Amino acid sequence: MQQLTARQPLGQTGLDIPPIVFGSSCLGNLYQAIPYETKLAIAREWVSCVQQPVIDSAGKYGAGLALEAIGACLRDLGVRPGDVMISNKLAWKRIPLTTPEPTFEPGAWIGLEHDAEQDISYSGILECYEQGCDLLGDYAPEVVSVHDPDEYLAQAETDDERKARFDDVLGAYQALGELKAKGHVKAVGVGSKDWAVIRELADATELDWAMFACSLTIMKHPLELLTFMADLEQRGIAMINSAVFNAGFLTGGAYFDYRVVDEDDEKDQPLFRWREEFFAICKRHSVSAAEACVQFGLSVPGVLSVALNTGKPRRVSQNVTAVQAQIPTEFWAEMKETKLIAADYPYLGC
Repeated sequence: MQQLTARQPLGQTGLDIPPIVFGSSCLGNLYQAIPYETKLAIAREWVSCVQQPVIDSAGKYGAGLALEAIGACLRDLGVRPGDVMISNKLAWKRIPLTTPEPTFEPGAWIGLEHDAEQDISYSGILECYEQGCDLLGDYAPEVVSVHDPDEYLAQAETDDERKARFDDVLGAYQALGELKAKGHVKAVGVGSKDWAVIRELADATELDWAMFACSLTIMKHPLELLTFMADLEQRGIAMINSAVFNAGFLTGGAYFDYRVVDEDDEKDQPLFRWREEFFAICKRHSVSAAEACVQFGLSVPGVLSVALNTGKPRRVSQNVTAVQAQIPTEFWAEMKETKLIAADYPYLGC
């Protein structure tokens, strides 16, 4: 396939990004241990398919294994640091493994030789940043954020505890702001599954970009969220959309927003009915379900890119094709007629 060269400015940062950001949790052995040769093949596809690809990672991914693998793969491929952009989500740092299995997210990460612990604070984020740079080697991150502050805040059991935790998050952003002021990084953002926390932080600190996860999808796109995203666009805060398949469910997977769903469970049955009808409409219009999800995810003004992750090298080019797909207007019209997407959704099928 022809290398993707299209890019858009990431706010006022001086950076620009393509319409696809490559997720890297698979390189941290999420749910399965992937051989290094496969990781190398995935990285080769990144740089082959997209000019100056953006790779999104985190210290949480395999207790730093993903960051380590990214640095090793890019070095082995002879990729120059200026020919790739790294985004590192900060909050978790590698620590020695002293138990038979890692203590963070039991069962999620396979074959690890290290553990990880969370440290969201002024000093903790700086330590996470330094460790991430060490693991990446020559490929220093230009884009940084606090990783899943919504989950950190949700652990609070009282209002006072939440306020203290929110102060921790603001301390972390103070540290990131200082890194940017010193020229160590060029863009500071936030990634969250709870978009209300993005709104809270956008009002409390300066952000260049925001990543929404499991928030704006072809299945879920509440008006209140669309209104907030329009506000971010007006404020010049760039947006990246992640988990546009609702963690794989919308393309046939067994997980919905990171939990296993059961077709025999009454509360999950509406999800399966929605998907069945969605697949039928896709078939009628010869539209790929994945491409429909991706194009919907890109449809909101101000959304520059979708973050897509795969542990299969051949899927990388398919994901790149999906961000360039053309979906017929008739498809969106039927999606509205059948109420699979909101009839008043303003950006498609008008």
